[in-house]
Amino acid sequence: MMHGPLPDQNDHIDIATGNALVAGLGRALAFCNKIIVVFAAVALIAACVILSYSVLGRALFHSANYWQDEAAVFLLVGATFMTAAYVQGQRGHIGIEAFVGLMSPLANRIRLWLVDVASLLFCAFFAWKSWTLAHEAWVDGQVSNSMWSPPLAIPYVLMATGMTLLCAQILLQIIVPLAGATRR
Repeated sequence: MMHGPLPDQNDHIDIATGNALVAGLGRALAFCNKIIVVFAAVALIAACVILSYSVLGRALFHSANYWQDEAAVFLLVGATFMTAAYVQGQRGHIGIEAFVGLMSPLANRIRLWLVDVASLLFCAFFAWKSWTLAHEAWVDGQVSNSMWSPPLAIPYVLMATGMTLLCAQILLQIIVPLAGATRR
């Protein structure tokens, strides 16, 4: 429940720093995230169309559906993980608002930084394990257990790439205040 604007709600990274490398990385990641969001929107629409086709095909034509469910799941996995960095850049992930109003601005900045560091550690571990899972799926030629049998490397690579982008976004949010810039 929101009772008003939170101090960190509009904590998007607009880098106005003297560090050209950090500013360039921020702009590149923001550009990449915007492109991914467009593709994720198309993927969500495609998943809706595929699932609707599947339901209608089964109900009206009694046709077998070997690929629809997995294709929709692959699209949804890709859309979910690949847009995680965009959501983090907007500070759209779940936050505990009870502490924000009770703490001083300095304490809130420290809290945000500590949360970002803890999130980076978790997401880096998740990304690393996702890349090892994707590598194993690719090397072993793992496929799903359905009749369609698509390669499992597809969702694993999407998951690993999305988590890697999320790590880059969180790392950028950690570095920006240390580079002498302020978060907007």
